[in-house]
Amino acid sequence: MTSNGTIERQRQIQRQIAKADLRHEEDAKASAPQTGARAYPVPPFGQQHQAKPGQESDLDPAPLYDAPFYRGSGKLEGGVALITGGDSGIGRSVAVLFAREGADVAIVHLGEPSDANVTREAVRREGRQCLLIEGDVRSHAFCRSAVATTVAHFGRLDVLVNNAAFQVHAKSIEDLTEDHFDLTLKTNLYGYFFMAQAAVPHMKERAAIINTGSVTGMFGSKELLDYSMTKGGIHAFTRALAANLISKGIRVNAVAPGPVWSPLNPSDKAAEDIVKFGSDTPMRRPAQPEEIAPAYVFLASPQCSSFITGEILPIVGGYGG
Repeated sequence: MTSNGTIERQRQIQRQIAKADLRHEEDAKASAPQTGARAYPVPPFGQQHQAKPGQESDLDPAPLYDAPFYRGSGKLEGGVALITGGDSGIGRSVAVLFAREGADVAIVHLGEPSDANVTREAVRREGRQCLLIEGDVRSHAFCRSAVATTVAHFGRLDVLVNNAAFQVHAKSIEDLTEDHFDLTLKTNLYGYFFMAQAAVPHMKERAAIINTGSVTGMFGSKELLDYSMTKGGIHAFTRALAANLISKGIRVNAVAPGPVWSPLNPSDKAAEDIVKFGSDTPMRRPAQPEEIAPAYVFLASPQCSSFITGEILPIVGGYGG
């Protein structure tokens, strides 16, 4: 075979693959893959921005949290859960599914009474009680009070979900003020530590602590330097606390979500950035809260995850590459 013949063959294959790549790009633009029990919203979304801490009731489209195809089976029957950031987003969906599995729920919120009331009513529709507690997890005293209030009201505490978070993008490290940095660390790290420290004395064997980590804690995010640092810290805290508490029969794990459609991001990013939110995942969309919440049920339930502790469960819509 001549050199010219080999070159032409290589170029023919090159042209063939180039045409195929164009076809695949057009297919990708046409629609995002749907893998769930129902169709989930895909970008582009409308431009929208909210003042912190954000209101779920103002999001368009409304986040999907009620998981209508999820059937409870008593995995948390008779238990009590305390969920920080439980008024909206992942926290709201976790509260609903915990209730569907038979648990009463206390939710901590920073000051979003309308969202918190929606969550409470959703829990009540599942036939369980829901206690609302307003306050700031940066305060050690508040965290002790929230746990004490929960135990006084329900008589026990079986599951703690540390989920409250603060994030604001900053394009440069020079734009991160000390106040910004301090608020992120105090909310995302101190809050988790304070709540766990307050909860543990009230927890018995088969209890569970579940922390909300993030894909940013695994891979970093160039515009979320402080947030990524805290989420990596949460992952390390999860593993260390799991080792610390296993002798008490308390399991500690974390869920590390990718982009999720909740008030956290529209109250962080510029309105124009929300249009394509989540489109850079292999699934080309953000997760809905109800797609993340079943992982918390799995990690909370001693029937499902009795031999699992110190683990970080990524739910990121697939890895690129």
